[in-house]
Amino acid sequence: MNHLNVGIIGCGNISPIYFEAGKKFDVLNIVACADLNHEAAKQRAEEYNIPKACSVDELLSDPNIDLVINLTIPKAHADIHIRALEAGKHSYGEKPLAIDLKDAQKIQSIAKEKGLLVGAAPDTFLGAGIQTCRKLIDDGWIGEPVSANAFMMYHGPEIFHPNPDFLYQFGAGPMFDMGPYYLTALINLIGPVKKVSGFTRKTFEERIITGKQNYGRTFPVETPTHVSGIMEFDKGAIGTIITSFDVWGTKLPNIEIHGSLGSIIVPDPNHFGGTVYVKRHNYSEFVEVPLTHGFDTNSRGLGVVDMANAIINGQEHRANAEMSYHVLEIMHGFYLSSESNTHYELNSTCKKPEPFPMNFLKNGIGYEQK
Repeated sequence: MNHLNVGIIGCGNISPIYFEAGKKFDVLNIVACADLNHEAAKQRAEEYNIPKACSVDELLSDPNIDLVINLTIPKAHADIHIRALEAGKHSYGEKPLAIDLKDAQKIQSIAKEKGLLVGAAPDTFLGAGIQTCRKLIDDGWIGEPVSANAFMMYHGPEIFHPNPDFLYQFGAGPMFDMGPYYLTALINLIGPVKKVSGFTRKTFEERIITGKQNYGRTFPVETPTHVSGIMEFDKGAIGTIITSFDVWGTKLPNIEIHGSLGSIIVPDPNHFGGTVYVKRHNYSEFVEVPLTHGFDTNSRGLGVVDMANAIINGQEHRANAEMSYHVLEIMHGFYLSSESNTHYELNSTCKKPEPFPMNFLKNGIGYEQK
């Protein structure tokens, strides 16, 4: 077997990049798509020449489908993962793995019982920008990591999104919406976390849409919109993260990693490329470092390609459920720490993902582009 038959559930705004991945990589053979809105599924099937547009039940019961790509809204992630696994299919989805920790544990338990793999976005950490930073750190350019700073701050998606209500409900907000990009990048660069502290607040009870579509409509806020967290990593580094929908402007970096011999400025973890800067102890200033890896443009779907290859070759994949669960517990930990006014000790951990190969498209392990 040199490819997997894939079914996509959820044909909304993020789905096109995954359909494109099916065109680029031989390892993914997309044979069906489904959505609660059948017209949306039909439209994607016609647009990307997918053989079958069907209901979710039909897709999950199709014995020819090996892998489900779960692109539903966050509160439906757990249900679709569980149903896919129970139908004997591997499952890869958008972030987060689930909203609730118990649901995420159930996903992992079923996958282990059935010998199936589960993966979850983000996979941006596999891109050129963050993999270049990973190589610099692994090669000792900044010595031992000592601290990290991460910032994601703006005034919320209502400034451009026509229907941002779901991003202010439980399981969303700035931390659950954008935190996975930053936390996954930090785990990839430094390793897992053992303890966190957090402070949260909800600044406005209502928000007002200020984008062109639905301008002026108000909606309620159900989750914290400013979250500050401190992390102690397993190997001793201390990290700071702030995610906010309450900030009108900032000049803070996305991520910085500081080590015993130097510092790295890490590009936006919501993207695959970006510019990498390093300042070693004997440099007078930061210098730009050329990107060492491929995939510096939007390559969402790379994580599921890596997972499909792992299924075929009996390997471990990088954007895996273990790491996604650890990220989810870290985020819950910030909230629980804030509520209890205590540190939160992580119950989970994960392996630091293996570096992505520099010769990704030429190494003959099943990644060749079509």
